[in-house]
Amino acid sequence: MLKEEKKYQVKSSILERKTEQFLMPGIKEKNNTYSDFDLYPSFDLGSGKIHRGYDSLAIIIASKKVVCLDGFLGVNWGLIVDGITSFFEDEGLSFNLIDISKNLKPENEIQAMIQPFLGEEESVWGTKCDLEIKDFFDEQKLNLLKIDEEADVNVVFGCGASLVNFEHTLFYFDLPKNELQYRMRAGEAYNLGVFGKRENFKMYKQYYFVDWVVLTAEKSRLSKNIEVMIDAQDQLEPSWTFMKDVRAALTKMSTSSFRVRPWFEPGAWGGEWIKEHIEGLNKDTVNYAWAFSLIVPENGLIFESDRLLLEISFDFLMHQEAENILGRHHKTFGSEFPIRFNFLDTYKGGNLSVQCHPSLNYIQEVFGETITQDECYYILDCDENASVYLGFQENINPEKFRSELVKSQEENLELTITDYVQQHPSKKHDLYLIPNGTVHSAGAGNMVLEISATPYIFTFKMYDWLRLDLDGKPRPINIDHAFNNLKFDLKGDIVKNELFSHTQELQKGDDFKIIHYPTHREHFYDVRRLDFDTTIEIETLESCHVMMLVEGEQIILEIENGKSERLCYGETFVIPAAAKLFKLSNLGSGRAKVINAYLK
Repeated sequence: MLKEEKKYQVKSSILERKTEQFLMPGIKEKNNTYSDFDLYPSFDLGSGKIHRGYDSLAIIIASKKVVCLDGFLGVNWGLIVDGITSFFEDEGLSFNLIDISKNLKPENEIQAMIQPFLGEEESVWGTKCDLEIKDFFDEQKLNLLKIDEEADVNVVFGCGASLVNFEHTLFYFDLPKNELQYRMRAGEAYNLGVFGKRENFKMYKQYYFVDWVVLTAEKSRLSKNIEVMIDAQDQLEPSWTFMKDVRAALTKMSTSSFRVRPWFEPGAWGGEWIKEHIEGLNKDTVNYAWAFSLIVPENGLIFESDRLLLEISFDFLMHQEAENILGRHHKTFGSEFPIRFNFLDTYKGGNLSVQCHPSLNYIQEVFGETITQDECYYILDCDENASVYLGFQENINPEKFRSELVKSQEENLELTITDYVQQHPSKKHDLYLIPNGTVHSAGAGNMVLEISATPYIFTFKMYDWLRLDLDGKPRPINIDHAFNNLKFDLKGDIVKNELFSHTQELQKGDDFKIIHYPTHREHFYDVRRLDFDTTIEIETLESCHVMMLVEGEQIILEIENGKSERLCYGETFVIPAAAKLFKLSNLGSGRAKVINAYLK
């Protein structure tokens, strides 16, 4: 049994979540209708590959002399250690516990180290850091750590556990970024080396610009050495699997197709379309503004075995299989997945803020990103009064526009935005082009599929309709950043000529049509729509393809390697470059329409 002097006290309660979103179930419900949007799309690992609970995990740990339980921020290490050591005690095993967090540098030193990357105190942005996880730890303390040769099992645990200088078997506890944020909002999760509850936006800022950069790089370094992967979001009964099975599945995924797990968030302008069309969500939520359909810095991949589910971060796929995913564009983007799909729901909601996004040079120099936020709005659905705000009026006076924005902000005065910005009626299936620096907003009454480059937080708001956010506070206005990037030449007739995608018919057959939606010269991706009554076959041509069924009931996707998958309206799916050839078959009564974004 454990010697008294080595007894370790841990917190063993559930970490709270502040959200109305349901926790991902550990077991997937049977669904024989295939008619609903799948909230938990999964890739089959094969039978007997996923296990659940601390006892089964502890059996594997007990077979090793030295293990490191490393993992992501927000993991409930107290409950994990309690669950595993309870099994050791029942089995009469002696064990030595090492809490790696005791070897962090003092918090004030860490705060001084990361401060240059966090920007101004009240700003929501910083600059992506160039730190490594070892920079957060006291090297001398780490070098003094030793194992207990007399113990049956030595367990090092915590974020950064793998930094120890002795041989070990690596177990990695992953946590989806949405779950981390839910725990953070409840005051139960903190930043790397900085403890205590702060304003949510300040904690998120450190996550985005420091913690996630550091831990993503660390995942890449560790991935080849992980023996067991654990999904830590179910705190009482975590799912786990052997990493060799995950690696094999990632390889298959990179030559066939995949979906990520979507997640949903309310917002100040959120609408009701998502509530009305997607089953399985909590309908008591005030609204749904966003659906993170494919925003891979914050999405996960779900694996399934005998209906048991396990989620890992998307990073693992790109670390291992970026070349298969991106094909001829791999040299350009490396391990960064470049395309984003997400929903913006203003249907029975409100207007988005009047905004713009940074230029490529600006986002690289100021924020440390590699690509910028060039977007498009594809109108998935809309009511008869819906509109988009796009481009400036011909007579735009930048100085007057700025002074009126400042006055509106300082004096809380309503602004007639159409004196400066053009308003256009929305039409279902139209595509509006929003290269960086373009003034824009989605008006109320839309269900927008936003097709974009991957960066997703760099929105410079100039006017937010004098409303408060869901927390009762005004959302940040960023007039200075906006005016460093606005393109005032996108005005008058130029807007309809350059920022409306004028469709072209590329190919037509007896029962299909391929329609090109040309994008702006600033966009590194292009868009087309595949319309078909029965089937259509497409070659990837060494490019990655992101797709969504935007009209029709359901389709079957078949890949050249034999994979077949049924997909429903509104579901996003990805075809890697290495898939080479795929076939889509319409299962509905009317014509199917699939939007397709791909790298130029």
